[in-house]
Amino acid sequence: MNLITITDLNRTELEPFTTLSEKQLYHYYEPDLGVFLAESPNVIERALDAGHEPLSLLVEKKMLEGQAADLIRKCGDIPIYTGEDALLSQVKGFQLTRGIQCLMRRKNLPTVEEVCTGAKRIVVLENVMNPTNVGAIFRSAAALNMDAVLLTAGCSDPLQKRALRVSVGNVFQIPWAYLPTENWMEHLKQAGFTTIAMALCDDSIAIDDPRIKAADRVAVIMGTEGDGLAHSTIAACDHTVKIPMSHNVDSLNVAAASAVAFWALSHT
Repeated sequence: MNLITITDLNRTELEPFTTLSEKQLYHYYEPDLGVFLAESPNVIERALDAGHEPLSLLVEKKMLEGQAADLIRKCGDIPIYTGEDALLSQVKGFQLTRGIQCLMRRKNLPTVEEVCTGAKRIVVLENVMNPTNVGAIFRSAAALNMDAVLLTAGCSDPLQKRALRVSVGNVFQIPWAYLPTENWMEHLKQAGFTTIAMALCDDSIAIDDPRIKAADRVAVIMGTEGDGLAHSTIAACDHTVKIPMSHNVDSLNVAAASAVAFWALSHT
């Protein structure tokens, strides 16, 4: 092991773990692709299995021969920074990581066409900006038989630390890509998807409607927190679906609504 014991956090090589913002990590190797931080053994293992290159590790000493040992062997001869729990707990958010973080390179994303090839059920996120919601939607999509996730440019980055943590690494379990900024609905139409807007509209249909059951390919489109989908997006969709509510509740959080919709679609 390329083991480096640290007694303070004021080292340049530790800046990705200690001081750099998500934006700075994203642009770390600009103009080349940047980096991201994978936290916790499950997330790191799934990132490695998905082919992401590890660059360095920050690990509690007590984990070197414990839960992190197999991961360390998978990472090869990269720097492994280690220290006592009391020191590493000073790193913002480290206590939520189960004692290990890995700095990793981003990979080129597949194209929309590559992601959609062979996909029957996909989710499209329009400007979902909360990383917690993005992570939860990815987790539900992977668990409930969705084939891919497409995002508009206004969405939170799925490789943000919080999104990764909430998804429990399921961002690496399901294909995803960013849609073009203009006319992205046309890509779905040309690929033969029946488009379903999740929205609070009076002319909505049930998600188990025969027209949805009969569709060969379905794209369920979900909007940003608060405002929901753009009116132009709703108008361009083939159908609008609303989840029935009781007790005068007007709507579900987008992440909760996604789980309901994905489960229903997986049983059509």
